[in-house]
Amino acid sequence: MLDLTRALAGPHAGMMMADLGARVLKVETPGHGDDTRGWGPPFVGPDEDPQATYFLSCNRNKESIALNLKDAADQAVLTELIGRSDVLMENFRPGVLDRLGFSVERLHELNPRLVILSITGFGHDGPESHRSGYDQILQGEAGLMSLTGSGPEDPQRVGVPIADLLSGMYGAYGVLAALLERERTGRGQVVRTSLLASLVGVHAFQGTRATVAGEVPRAQGNHHPSIAPYGLFGCRGGRVQISVGSEKLWAAFTAAFGIDGGRPEFASNADRVRNRDLVIRTVEDAFAAYGPAELLEKLDAAGVPAGKVRSLDEVYAWEQVRSQGLLISVDHAVLGDITLPGPPLRFFDPATAAETTRTEHSAPPLLDADGASIRDWLAADREGGR
Repeated sequence: MLDLTRALAGPHAGMMMADLGARVLKVETPGHGDDTRGWGPPFVGPDEDPQATYFLSCNRNKESIALNLKDAADQAVLTELIGRSDVLMENFRPGVLDRLGFSVERLHELNPRLVILSITGFGHDGPESHRSGYDQILQGEAGLMSLTGSGPEDPQRVGVPIADLLSGMYGAYGVLAALLERERTGRGQVVRTSLLASLVGVHAFQGTRATVAGEVPRAQGNHHPSIAPYGLFGCRGGRVQISVGSEKLWAAFTAAFGIDGGRPEFASNADRVRNRDLVIRTVEDAFAAYGPAELLEKLDAAGVPAGKVRSLDEVYAWEQVRSQGLLISVDHAVLGDITLPGPPLRFFDPATAAETTRTEHSAPPLLDADGASIRDWLAADREGGR
């Protein structure tokens, strides 16, 4: 895979493919590389060679080669790489790759089997396709911020760059579909997605509230708009989250905490949603006698889904997270042994139940760390083809 992307959306897609075993060659600008190499603090490592933790988050299992795409010699290297690649990923603004001499038509002349993943901010066509797209801009433009926050007058961004991450995920599974289709047709195709599309694509039930029911969903804090009780509730000295998503769970929950679940205001989920403020007060009154740990034990005993709100240091220290392989160790050329959040997929042999998940990972590369070896590989490939 030839990864011409930068920032987060495209690099995340490339990292997902690298996690699955693809050889991903990351093409970077000479001198400073991917923008995220300079996004910080935090930076770690020696003062003379600081490493951005942002870059470390989305570039594991890749190789790096620095190419100036406006330089004829480097364009020749890129041309060779295109001819030997299965996938090319790019997230330039529409038209940029064309101006560099690598239009879709040219790419498929060089390699008819090439799958091209192209990610933009607002889409490749339409009246605003020319706009640059960054995650928080799109969180606002795509309506996500209107759904997130304590109320309608408090729009908030999601705490991670969710538009970038989702467009990378959509892009990766689009590439897999195109590769599978290539096995049938022998030809590659273009896969396009955008930050805008990725967020509209996950509007879920909030989207159909708007398109079907004619409602305009608004932010309402930490309580679900269509299920009650479902959200974050105060207790003695803390808070817990609960999800009472069925009438069976409601009966178990009310029995455990001595709540009159049969009163008319609570008769059905729809009634509880209409009377959400009363439900919240009633639940928090019942929770007031319990500290968080004791309350979570009682909820678990009653079979009610519940949990606490963990900080990230608590998450990474949690044995359940570690048991799922969600932390990996890699040997970084500057930083030495470091721990990274790991891939979210696991694989198993159905005959033996043995886990076949990849466990060996490489650290995000230094800029142009693999440039010489990639050029040597191209040279050897040319010699072998003669």
